[in-house]
Amino acid sequence: MSAYIKAIWGWDEQIQRDFHARAFTADGWQIITADGTEAGMLHIEHRLTDVYLARIEIHPDHQGRGIGSQLIRSLLHQARQQGRDLTLDVLVVNQRAQALYQRLGLHEVTRHGENNIKIRMSTKPPQPDPIHRS
Repeated sequence: MSAYIKAIWGWDEQIQRDFHARAFTADGWQIITADGTEAGMLHIEHRLTDVYLARIEIHPDHQGRGIGSQLIRSLLHQARQQGRDLTLDVLVVNQRAQALYQRLGLHEVTRHGENNIKIRMSTKPPQPDPIHRS
């Protein structure tokens, strides 16, 4: 994720270490393994109305192998089985991830965060704009 962090905020090693020390709780994270090696991490929150993919990171050495697609398809199936939507946030600069999420059936719901740097995506269909209703 460093390229995306640098593109938005610039890189400060201490700020990154402090952020991760505050955000990381061992019970909320899962290590993704592929072929017996650690390939990334995953953080999922099971909410009342949705399954929220709080974070998915695949190490660059393991990207492009379908690992992320397989995990997200599994989450989509799990959310459907529970009668919930799958929701996530993606950085605006991460167009590769946005394209993947769209291919898997997620839609942009809104943009938010400082200067709208994040896109909220969900399996819930976008709501029509009430101003432009026919």
